[in-house]
Amino acid sequence: MRILQVCSTYHSHIGGVAEHVRNISERLARKYDVTVFATDPIGNLTKGEVINGVKVRRFKTWAPNKAYYFSKELKKSLISNSKNYDIVHAHNYHVFPALYAALAKSKNKFIFSPHYHGAGSTLIRSLLLIPYKFLGKKIFEKADKIICVSNYEKNLVMKRFRVDERKVAVIPNGINPEEFKNVRKGSKDCRFILYVGRLEKYKEVQYLIKALPKLSCDIILQIVGKGPYKESLIKLTRKLGVEDRVKLFQDLPRDELLQKYADADLFVLLSKHEAYGMSVAEALAAGTPCIVANTSALKEWIDNSNCFGVEYPIDVGELATLAGKAIGKRVNGVRLPTWDEVVESIVRIYVNTY
Repeated sequence: MRILQVCSTYHSHIGGVAEHVRNISERLARKYDVTVFATDPIGNLTKGEVINGVKVRRFKTWAPNKAYYFSKELKKSLISNSKNYDIVHAHNYHVFPALYAALAKSKNKFIFSPHYHGAGSTLIRSLLLIPYKFLGKKIFEKADKIICVSNYEKNLVMKRFRVDERKVAVIPNGINPEEFKNVRKGSKDCRFILYVGRLEKYKEVQYLIKALPKLSCDIILQIVGKGPYKESLIKLTRKLGVEDRVKLFQDLPRDELLQKYADADLFVLLSKHEAYGMSVAEALAAGTPCIVANTSALKEWIDNSNCFGVEYPIDVGELATLAGKAIGKRVNGVRLPTWDEVVESIVRIYVNTY
């Protein structure tokens, strides 16, 4: 079986969809012929290479503010080459490569993973999704099978695009348990709350900063990520006088990030829109309790034992009270799917579709 994965960015780009595609592609490549078509918005990456058994081709693109990913080269190559693959699996409704893959469908079977959460990262991007829907719905129409990562995403896709439920499967993201095997909590002189992810306004990290003055003074906040909202967050720490209790990191090597997850006394994700919440899975895998916003797919994590929910819109007082109760709790009985299990489920869909 020849498989083509289509996505906007791929290794060594860091991001949820890129990591999803990397994890499934490298495992598929152990048994099948796997190629990835991705873009290179900066223009400094190798055009063609083999990474861990996966053939990777990158195409020139225009991605204003790291969005949309317009690429004539990719579109042209998909039109010419889709017929040479048994399965073309496209990822991410919010960017154009998935649309190119749908429109280029030939003899191949077409699988689509939307990674859809229903909104853009800014008001303008959210508004642009309205006219894009007339194009984007073609991706769902062309798809032989749609793979969602949560029931929330599945229900959103069915409602917004009137997709037949029989066409949709739910396969969550996975973890690599080997990564967490030897990660142990280190010694430290304070307790800390951790956030990992893009620094966008809709991620609601600002509420964590606002909650700090209401928490014990030995609790600090560590933020790992980068994005356009970073400067606003820094200004907020100064305004509230908590700049000495907030530490920012970005582009951490994987082993250092895993150690952050393990060392944290509490992980918090308050995002307004999430199709899954990969960072929550990784925090739980590292043995760290979590607080999430009781909205979107994040509410599927809440069990009031290992992961606790705070109502949305966020009330700073409620958040601080919950954080005070949840910090340092022991994580027990969490069952997380592995990437190997995820790929087994995806292969079954490929085979049954093919």
